[in-house]
Amino acid sequence: MNPDKEFSSNPTVEELLKENQSLREQLKKAQAETERLRKLLEEALRSLKRQAAPFSKGEPKSNPNRPGRKSGSDYGQRAFRAVPKRVNEEIAVPLPKKCPHCGGRVVHDDTQPQFQEDIVRQTIVRRFEVETGHCTGCGGHVQGRHPLQTSDALGAAGVQVGPQALTMAAHLTKQMGISHERVAQVLEWGYGLQVSRSALCRAVTRLGKKAEPTYQALQTAVRHSLVNQLDETGWRVAARLQWLWVCVSAEVTIYAILPGRGFAQAASMLGEDYDGFLNHDGWQPYYRFIHAFHQTCLSHLIRRCEDVIETASATAARFPQAVMHSLLEGLALRDRYVRQEISAHGLNVATGRLEAGMDRLLAKTFRDLANRRLAKHLRHEQPWLFTFLHCPGIEATNNAAERALRPAVVARKTWGGNRTENGAKTQQMLISILTTCRQQGKDSFDRITELFLSSAPMVLDLVPNSS
Repeated sequence: MNPDKEFSSNPTVEELLKENQSLREQLKKAQAETERLRKLLEEALRSLKRQAAPFSKGEPKSNPNRPGRKSGSDYGQRAFRAVPKRVNEEIAVPLPKKCPHCGGRVVHDDTQPQFQEDIVRQTIVRRFEVETGHCTGCGGHVQGRHPLQTSDALGAAGVQVGPQALTMAAHLTKQMGISHERVAQVLEWGYGLQVSRSALCRAVTRLGKKAEPTYQALQTAVRHSLVNQLDETGWRVAARLQWLWVCVSAEVTIYAILPGRGFAQAASMLGEDYDGFLNHDGWQPYYRFIHAFHQTCLSHLIRRCEDVIETASATAARFPQAVMHSLLEGLALRDRYVRQEISAHGLNVATGRLEAGMDRLLAKTFRDLANRRLAKHLRHEQPWLFTFLHCPGIEATNNAAERALRPAVVARKTWGGNRTENGAKTQQMLISILTTCRQQGKDSFDRITELFLSSAPMVLDLVPNSS
C-alpha cells in the first residue's frame, strides 16, 4: 500500500486542512475589519478636534466653574478705561430739586466727572469742483485732483464713496471675513451711508490693483528672510477647491491662493533655491527645498503621539509615550538654555543624548500597525527633529503660520471663499498687507486709506530693509 495515498485519503487530515484554510481566511477578514474600524475610530477622534464653535466636543463638565469674573485676588489685576485725552462736548448734570427717596431738600456737596466715548452716526458729503482743461502742446485732457479724491471719474461715475468708508469696508471684508452685503448693512446702520455691495466689491478690487507693488515687495522680502514658517489650508475659488498658503517671517506675512498643494506652489512663494530655515508640519513637498534647513513641527508630532496612545493597548502605547517624552524633553532643554541654566556646551551634549535616544527608539521593529506608521514618519523626520536645539532661536513649531491661517479659516466658514480668480488675487494681497501691518505694529487703517487716495499703485512702508 502506498503510504502517501493512504495519508492523503485520510478524511481527518482533509478536514483539518480545510478548517485551517477557513481559519486563515477568517483571520484575514478579521484583520481587515479591525483595520477598517481603527481608521473609522481615528477619523472620529480627529473630527471631534475639528469641531468649530458653538458645537461641543463632548458632554459638558458635571461640575463646571462658575461663569463670570473670579472673586478676590484670583481675578488678577483690575483694569479700567483710561480717562480720554480730549473732550468734544461738556454736559452739565444738575442735582434734582427734591430727594427721589423722601422728597426732602437737596444740598450740593461736590461735582464728579464722568466720561463717555461714543460714535456719531453721520455721513459727510463732499463736493469737489474739479477743473478740467486740455494741453496746448499735445491736446491731451487734463483735470485737477484733490488729495481726498479716490478717483478721477466724473459724469455718471461722479458720485463716489470716500476713502474712510472704503477702508472700513476693506477691513471688514478681508480681515474680519464679513460679506460685502453685510458690510453695506454696517455702513448704513452705523453711519447712515447707503452703498451697494457691488460698489464695495469694485472698490476693493481697485484697491487690490494699487496694492500689487506692495505685495510683490513683501514677497521679495520673504524670499530674503533667514527664517520662514509655511502652512496651507483648503480654499474655494469659483466653487472649486484650491489652497490658501501662508508664509510667515519675523516681519512679514504673505498669503497666496494657488491651485495646488505641492512643491511648485510653495516654490512660487519662496523660490526653488531658498536656503534659509523652514518651519513646517512635515508635509513632504517642503523637503524638496534641498538647500534649506528644516524644523518639523513638534506640536504636530506630540499630538500624533497622543492620538496613537488613545487607541493603543498598554504595550503598544509604550513607543508613542517614549517618543512624546523625548520631544517634550527637547522643549524643556530649550527653555533651560533660554533661562541660562545650562551653557552652550551643555546644550550640545544634552542634544546629542536626545538624538541618540531617538536613534535607539527608531531602530526597533514594531508589530502594531499604528506604531509602524509612526516610526516610518519619524524616521523620515529624524534629521530635522531637533534643529531648534542645534540653532537656538529657531522655533520648534510652526504655530505662527497656523495662527496666521485662523482668521482666513473663520472667513471660509462664513462665506466659503472667492467667486472669481480676480477676487482671489485681491484677497491674497490685501490680507497680506493687513496682517503685516498688525505684525509690525503699524496702523493698517491709515495705510489702506493712503492706498485708496493714491492716484497710482505704490509701495507702502512695510518692506523691511534687505541686506
